[in-house]
Amino acid sequence: MKGKSRYINAGGNLLDLKIPRIMGILNVTPDSFYSGSRFMSEADIIGAAVRMKEEGADILDIGGYSSRPGAHAVSEAEEGNRVLNAVRLVSRKLPEMIISVDTFRAAIALEAVEKYGAGMVNDISGGEADPRMYDAIEKLNVPYILMHMKGTPKTMQNDPVYDDVVADILKWFGKRIVRLHSAGVKDIIIDPGFGFGKTVAHNFEILRRFEEFSIAGLPVLAGLSRKSMIWKALGISAEDALNGTSALNMAVLMRGADILRVHDVKQAVEVVKLFRNLQD
Repeated sequence: MKGKSRYINAGGNLLDLKIPRIMGILNVTPDSFYSGSRFMSEADIIGAAVRMKEEGADILDIGGYSSRPGAHAVSEAEEGNRVLNAVRLVSRKLPEMIISVDTFRAAIALEAVEKYGAGMVNDISGGEADPRMYDAIEKLNVPYILMHMKGTPKTMQNDPVYDDVVADILKWFGKRIVRLHSAGVKDIIIDPGFGFGKTVAHNFEILRRFEEFSIAGLPVLAGLSRKSMIWKALGISAEDALNGTSALNMAVLMRGADILRVHDVKQAVEVVKLFRNLQD
């Protein structure tokens, strides 16, 4: 097994992943599963971005299409209006911040990077939703987060079945990593997609075996924040799932996660600090 890549180049910013990094979630949608992540007005968008930077976020992930289970479709025009305006606002206010655009549409990714200052693309479909995405990433030469999802947000929780959930996801990654490398894409980050076409049992199996994803030799992102695997297991709501999120974030760091994608930046930064003290 080759060593895992430890650096990514995002818009000229070389990010050293020897230290686990925090990606703050900034949703410009009215229907994200966690109400505390919804920011619609310009003042709220800027305020949230500044707060997350001050709390220690290394990356801000801006999305305009809710990917909660059963989510309704959003037109490309509406998603573009939401996302591109938010990327523009944040890049002007925080020009040094690494911005990730959370979209599966190539046209939006292209415009967010080329016109408005985004430095990464986070694609929940792993290139499945838009056949133009891989060509766009090759052209943009920015880090690409390749996430696994079974189905679409509307259908993904309709009885997902795997032979071996970790092995199946690794096979899925392998085919797409080869295609991306063949297209000249340099920086790929893989995300097994907690909650995206997985049962609670699948999600905990992925977490238990998270170290296995390092076999790809690429940085690995974990998006556990306030996911249903936490609040269903505890019999609570997403609004009450911060403590569970922190517990599972520590567990996934101990299994090799390089980036935590979170709603609550301050608490995630504290988890990383404690993790680093534990490693020392």
